[in-house]
Amino acid sequence: MSSEKASWGKEISVEEIGGVPFRMYTDRPRRVGELLSFGTRWGTRPHIVQGERVVTFADLDHAVAAKGRQLADLGVKRGDRVFILGWNSPAWVVNFWACIKVGAIPVLANAWWSEIEIANGLDALQPVALTLADERAATRMPAGWRVGPWGIDTALRQESDAATGTEGSQNEEETALIIFTSGTSGQPKAVVLSHRAVLARLHMTLHVTRKLPHQIDQESCDVTLITGPLFHVGGMQTLLRAIVVGDTLVLSQGRYDPADVLESIECHKVSRWNAVPTMVTRLLDHPEVSSRDLSSLKSISIGGAPVHAELMRRIRTELPSVSPRIPTGYGLTENGGQATASGGSESVEKLGSTGRPLPCVEVKFLAHPGLPDGEILLRSPTQMSGYHGLDESPIDSEGWLHTGDLGRLDDQGNLWITGRSKDMIIRGGENIAPVAVERALVAIPGVVEAAVFGIPHPDLGEEVMAAVTVEGDVTERHLKEQLRGKVASFAVPSRWKLQTQPLPVNQTGKIDKTTLRAEACAELAVQTGLVA
Repeated sequence: MSSEKASWGKEISVEEIGGVPFRMYTDRPRRVGELLSFGTRWGTRPHIVQGERVVTFADLDHAVAAKGRQLADLGVKRGDRVFILGWNSPAWVVNFWACIKVGAIPVLANAWWSEIEIANGLDALQPVALTLADERAATRMPAGWRVGPWGIDTALRQESDAATGTEGSQNEEETALIIFTSGTSGQPKAVVLSHRAVLARLHMTLHVTRKLPHQIDQESCDVTLITGPLFHVGGMQTLLRAIVVGDTLVLSQGRYDPADVLESIECHKVSRWNAVPTMVTRLLDHPEVSSRDLSSLKSISIGGAPVHAELMRRIRTELPSVSPRIPTGYGLTENGGQATASGGSESVEKLGSTGRPLPCVEVKFLAHPGLPDGEILLRSPTQMSGYHGLDESPIDSEGWLHTGDLGRLDDQGNLWITGRSKDMIIRGGENIAPVAVERALVAIPGVVEAAVFGIPHPDLGEEVMAAVTVEGDVTERHLKEQLRGKVASFAVPSRWKLQTQPLPVNQTGKIDKTTLRAEACAELAVQTGLVA
């Protein structure tokens, strides 16, 4: 226990990394692989549950060792990049940890990607030693790439001797994993996160929730429901936290279904749920929500999109066992996923706030002419090393990450997000780069020009709208069919405005999206009463 205390301290000092001063925990873990040892503390406690499938912590330890040997036999070695392309499952978890165990770099690809986006991702990360793809995702893999075994049943049946050990380096600046995010250029960008970045985010979370290793009650644990993808930075961090604190993770199956969530909470006595606002809204709208026993649910961590006051009010009144514990936060993949957090009474008293900066996070603002609030800049040891294969970076020479989001701090230090200076749509927690959809649209015969933007949606937060100038007999149905397979399914516009006249332009000659969006919102307000 004393070694755990020494590795997970609370004291913070300033250290320079590449000439940039960061607030850092003085005593801290140095490698993500060190977390695997915590799993042995929890023995036969269920760790991953999906439907009828249950994987205990002991099963995980056994399967990771065996899968690590499989990877080594396939030639995967320390520092190699391994694509993980699949949906939430016990196999996803084992494949992730097996890569970490052998010192490889897991690349968390987006299972929603189209065939073209998968090919672009693989090309961008060359060389890739191996791809691990589940049955559904494997059908979209381009030819010529090496695909290894996805499942874990064979690994669980193998003998547990001669396990492959975690590589011994203690260099926390080496790459731990790579995760993709959408950028305004339209192409998914590969965010490189070091061991230092990944562990600093975890360390801060455990610190503020009083769950550092020496503070854990080994007789108790949370049952956490995960309805978002593990390949998102939030899902990955939940996975890391769970192995340290001994949580049971209940994975949803297939597409999000509020009926399945109700069943999971009641059946497995779920105490924590990580969700985007759209998921919570759909649960509250389900006709059975008042008749199910949801009393075990104590906490809903909401992120990925703005949280509106009306949703917070509904949670407090319709899920009374959760109130007032409704943690919210703010972050980007580029800064490790979280920069601020609120919880307890703060999330109720400061509706709409994203909370205060985490212990090692610095926040300042950059003024932009014509904008009422400044752009949020973040500096934290959790931030990325850069985008793989790209020289561009939103991080300046002093270590400040330019988020593109606008905001302000109140007198109590709470961060309020007031807008976005970057052109991005957030639909149900998924980032969509309009330029990527526009590029795909103008490649379709009969499309002269296109503008894609987000408009308000009561459930998803935003939905995708396209204003398109067309020639001939081009229809909405035709455009949707042509887009499928070229952009992710959630990026296909759900609202359209087709016209034969040119789209309006501003004084610089660019398509005037501000006017288009204002007109669309005005029409929407007339139809539904919903305003921006």
